[in-house]
Amino acid sequence: MNGAHALLATLEANDVNVCFANPGTSEMHFVAALDDAPAMRGILCLFEGVATGAADGYARVKDSPAATLLHLGPGLANGWANLHNARRARVPLLNIVGDHATYHAHLDAPLQSNVQLLADALEGWYCRTTSSDDLAGDAARAIEAAYGPPGRVATLVLPADVSWSDVGSVPSSWPRTERPSPRAIDDATFERALAALRSKRCTIFLGGNALSKEQTGLAQRVASATSSRLMMETFATKMDRGAGVASPERLIYVSEFAVDQLKETEVLVLVGSTEPVGFFAYPNVPSRLAPENCEIIHVAPPGSDTLGALEALVEALRAPTVALEHGEPTVPPSGELTTQSFSAAVGATLKEGVIVADESNTSGIHLFGATRFAPEHQWMTLTGGAIGYGLPVALGAAVASKGRVLALESDGSMMYTLQALWTMAREGLDVTVVGLSNRSYAVLNMELTRVGAVTDGGASARMLELDDPTLDLSRLAQAQGVPSVRVTSADELVVALERTYATPGPMFIEAVLPKGLH
Repeated sequence: MNGAHALLATLEANDVNVCFANPGTSEMHFVAALDDAPAMRGILCLFEGVATGAADGYARVKDSPAATLLHLGPGLANGWANLHNARRARVPLLNIVGDHATYHAHLDAPLQSNVQLLADALEGWYCRTTSSDDLAGDAARAIEAAYGPPGRVATLVLPADVSWSDVGSVPSSWPRTERPSPRAIDDATFERALAALRSKRCTIFLGGNALSKEQTGLAQRVASATSSRLMMETFATKMDRGAGVASPERLIYVSEFAVDQLKETEVLVLVGSTEPVGFFAYPNVPSRLAPENCEIIHVAPPGSDTLGALEALVEALRAPTVALEHGEPTVPPSGELTTQSFSAAVGATLKEGVIVADESNTSGIHLFGATRFAPEHQWMTLTGGAIGYGLPVALGAAVASKGRVLALESDGSMMYTLQALWTMAREGLDVTVVGLSNRSYAVLNMELTRVGAVTDGGASARMLELDDPTLDLSRLAQAQGVPSVRVTSADELVVALERTYATPGPMFIEAVLPKGLH
């Protein structure tokens, strides 16, 4: 038994049984050992950013880690952007990075790099194993570290000779790690929050793992009993939505509007979230979105027992059950395909239990309203802002859920990780992808104005346009084995969505929208 066998046996013993991989020479013994690890599902990805994003999506659905397998420092660098998103999502993720053999590294071969420097920037956990006999224990520690709480990226570096060398003594059982419990809430902070809720204008601000159906329902009871406002972070890791689920008000992405949302708040009570701040800095706009004199109470920080905190608040306030808001489902749209009718088509056709991976960006500004009273579903968003997350996260979510996933993907961000479509086809995953073709980086047209940049010529405009040449999204999907259709009207989009929900396997719908921001 070599180190690679020991590593895989430890992963299996800890129920880490999916590995999203883009291997190279240093990882070949791990690849070969997959033949002796039937419980491990190895999933080939054509780009490291797909592998890391898929591991993020898997963890969001399962709340447990998948592994990645990446090739040395450059492979980790290629996957880094979606690891950043996973870090911001606070999900457990195990990063296995192959490395040069221990005796080869000092020779400074062409692929030699500072892997630890790249990993440390993820603010997670890092270990470089140097002995096959230590590998099982290091792997168990990595899994434990990935769970946190809160969840984080754990990077285990696997030198090639550690992978191929024999294990000196095979244990009778492989090390297992217990998942740690969430951190207890601080009693003094809880009492501060309780007193504020009883006496001041408060906003209860939810995020992280506090956006489940059970927890938003509890938070709604607290808000109703104390006449507080109930809000949530702009970009959620995963939230339950739809008819029958409490719907917190979503913080608006645009800082000027978010400041206006929070302007009457005297106390911001944070549950599972951090203090809301502007996504970027803008001239003459505050970076901190809450009022300057607003008190911030971190009653249940990320990684703590948010459910316990909300239950305790309900009990202390004797907060009664609150009737949920009722409304009519969205009517299927007809006619021109616009951002409004696109959102209406999604809302009118959405099925119960669908998981939505949303990277629709400017084209999706009407989605939350249009899907408010759709059947119960889950929604995942771009937590870290590094685009190219949508297709990989949808891939990983489909592996984890074995159900239908809907990926809403803008054309510009789709081109970052287009290779995810190939893996969807290879694995036969039930993923519906709606590729939104507006032929521009539309959000940047808006940002040009917001940051006060002055443009008066074609050179700057050309930097934001995607129609010279125009991307043929449906053919790009077909080339990777995904059946595709191109729609140009709301009626066609409704028909295409209904068809794909009724058909197993992946499906790509190119939705042609008016160019730019509308």
